[in-house]
Amino acid sequence: MLKTYCNPVYPEIMADPFVLKHEGRYYAYGTAPDGPGGGRFPVLVSNDLVDWHRAGYAITTPGEDHFWAPEVAYSEGKFWLYYSRGDIEGKHQKLRVAVADNPVGPFVDRGVLLVPDLQFSIDAHPFRDKDGQWYLYYCVDFLELEDDHRIGTGIVVDRLVAMDRLAGEPRTVARPHADWHLFKKQRAMYDAVYDWHTVEGASVLIHEGKYYCFYSGGAWEKENYGVSYVVASHPLGPFTRPEGSEHALVMRSRPGNVIGPGHNSFTTSPDGSQEWIVYHAWDTAMTGRRMCIDRLVWDGGKPTTGGPSFTRQTAPAGLVL
Repeated sequence: MLKTYCNPVYPEIMADPFVLKHEGRYYAYGTAPDGPGGGRFPVLVSNDLVDWHRAGYAITTPGEDHFWAPEVAYSEGKFWLYYSRGDIEGKHQKLRVAVADNPVGPFVDRGVLLVPDLQFSIDAHPFRDKDGQWYLYYCVDFLELEDDHRIGTGIVVDRLVAMDRLAGEPRTVARPHADWHLFKKQRAMYDAVYDWHTVEGASVLIHEGKYYCFYSGGAWEKENYGVSYVVASHPLGPFTRPEGSEHALVMRSRPGNVIGPGHNSFTTSPDGSQEWIVYHAWDTAMTGRRMCIDRLVWDGGKPTTGGPSFTRQTAPAGLVL
């Protein structure tokens, strides 16, 4: 008998979910309300991507700062937690990194700012290429009009010369360019007012020698939020848009059932035969963003998924009842 699941796979708030598969187990990290004593980023553990239990908090830092969008990389025998920290409005966010000997932590901040010259940098995504080189994809704000790009938040990439240090040579990956990327009309930012657009939440997969950078676009708390992608032949780009990118090509809201699916990561099934997208989505009552999973399938070089699903689905391959 096949095991099944129904989204969300975890009942509590777990936005921006990142899943690390390490030595056959899954570890999930996400943006959520603070825990006791200043616990930040709940850590969940699973053997199958479906049944999750809480294993504590990744990092403990009392205070009023807001912590966003954790991702973890395993390198040099240690676990590196990338995250942003700043104010509740999200206008002053700085990327940081913490390190631990265990995937459940505790992680200790390294005391460095990864992008010190910018007042806003979020959504760090560490990516290791086939040759072992690490890169960091992250978000910054663009205030210049160029080609058909819109003013707002976009994604850049830089080499990691060490796990806690960037080369300082960022290259543009994706900027907002479509109506569905609208974050907010007449948003006051940087002593001016803009119709602000956003692409964020980078996550990279290699498929048939190409680098697919998936992103989420739009307003995270609204129905226009969804997932699409750009493609390149190298982690540093240049990245190009696929046909149809005036719409969210991978995942979008399903009115009446699922709102604002996005900010995804990827992992593989327990037997390694399938790719799975892990993402958050709102329930229709908008009570919180919760962790969901769906299978990712390639169709002629195009990534597709049946998600965001809200009915019972077949669980990842390799599970034993």
